[in-house]
Amino acid sequence: MWSGGLTLDDVNNDHIHIVSISVFVAVLCLCIVIGHFLEENRWVNESITAILIGCITGTIILLWSKGKNSHILRFDQELFFIYLLPPIIFNAGFQVKKKQFFRNFLTIMLFGVVGVFVSSAIISTGSWWLFPKIGFAGLLVRDYLGIGTIFSSTDTVCTLQVLNQDETPLLYSLVFGEGVVNDATSVVLFNAVQKLDVSRLDVWAALYVLGDFFYLFLASTVLGAATGLLTAFALKSLYFGRHSTDREISLMGLMAYLSYMLAELLHLSGILTVFFCGIVMSHYAWYNVTENSRITTRHIFATMSYIAETFIFLYVGMDALDLEKWKMSKTSFKTSMGVCGTIILLIALGRAAFVFPLSALSNYMNRSSERTSITFKHQIIIWWAGLMRGAVSIALAFTQFTFSGLTQNPVDATMVTSTVIVVLFTTLVFGFLTKPLINVLLPHHAMENHHHQDPNSPNAELKLPLLNFEEHATTNFLRAESSLSMLIERPIYTIHFYWKKFDNTYMRPIFGGPS
Repeated sequence: MWSGGLTLDDVNNDHIHIVSISVFVAVLCLCIVIGHFLEENRWVNESITAILIGCITGTIILLWSKGKNSHILRFDQELFFIYLLPPIIFNAGFQVKKKQFFRNFLTIMLFGVVGVFVSSAIISTGSWWLFPKIGFAGLLVRDYLGIGTIFSSTDTVCTLQVLNQDETPLLYSLVFGEGVVNDATSVVLFNAVQKLDVSRLDVWAALYVLGDFFYLFLASTVLGAATGLLTAFALKSLYFGRHSTDREISLMGLMAYLSYMLAELLHLSGILTVFFCGIVMSHYAWYNVTENSRITTRHIFATMSYIAETFIFLYVGMDALDLEKWKMSKTSFKTSMGVCGTIILLIALGRAAFVFPLSALSNYMNRSSERTSITFKHQIIIWWAGLMRGAVSIALAFTQFTFSGLTQNPVDATMVTSTVIVVLFTTLVFGFLTKPLINVLLPHHAMENHHHQDPNSPNAELKLPLLNFEEHATTNFLRAESSLSMLIERPIYTIHFYWKKFDNTYMRPIFGGPS
């Protein structure tokens, strides 16, 4: 017996835990090195590399333990949502090209929000109808609703690693923006479904889910923006850089993480909160720090995101060889493959059901603007980019069907193993084919011409304020009428102009920004 009531078993367990973490970190380093050598490979990207290394590592551990275990560490969905996901989403918001993102904001929201609802409905309904036909039963109504949200979460990493942000800005912006908004929407919708009274599924229940979703969406966005503005104001007023750039960087990182935790504490969406916190910080706070801090923050946040993503894909590869889940699942191999095949088919159908119609709607709404339309080839790439499933699907499946990573129900175990197989299959197979597909559809990555409006063009009245109290009422009326007609004709550009005018006049003098 050790002092303080510490037993020898406790010491041994701590030693094993340290060894496990050391091995996992060593494998992470290996992923980085091999990913560097394969960077220019036509077929493989870093996500696929991490998964393959995870599978190989899991096999080695499985042989070393004589078939007892394939894990170095045990997956915990709380670890994912609290420690791994925040840096990934925050960096996405912090690094996003805001001009492209907000120029295509309406289209991104159509894909990322409306698309999730459409896809989730098709996957839930299709699984409820098809699973019993292939001999798989035992799921509850809440499980089917959960399956719809679990497999509506996309993973666009493979596609984004191939696309060039400068050569195809519209396509990159749509794929990137939809990927982030899609993840946030899936998690928010998943949480809303968990609160649903499944014994009373009617129109009012659907309206309740919809209302709860919009409340979570808006409240989370406001919280993230408010935290970003508070950080920007503090950095601008106190000027930490006079004494230490470390304080500036620490304050930005900790405030971002605090926004995420506050959102979770208030039962909001931490993903949305930290994403918009990152956007606001990059728009205001980033300009209030020293030049050294600007360079450092870009690299620190990107590095943390990269490590977290590699960690997740590495674990997914190991989890594919978890014999405990395979033994617990008493479903036959034929039925298991039928479940996986059905899910992949429903994912493809659910995605096609909204990508092509919503693209046509977006092109129709922007027909009078000078923005490049979404071509059919672009639509195919957007559809393909969303077929891959990743870490969010894994985390939501563990939340729905396990308790602390473990399950004693054979049906739940089947769903967990099926989720892992779907993630592996879509990432490896579809990921392998992403580069060749894009090279075929966009052989030279043709530049997308974004024509900027000439200030002397006939639409120059857009750049005039709606009202000017120093002018005659008739002039004001004509000016307002002209501006409102532009608002109807080109809503995104009009709103962007007036926001920019408000931003330059009121926001930047208080919160900072580019001079």
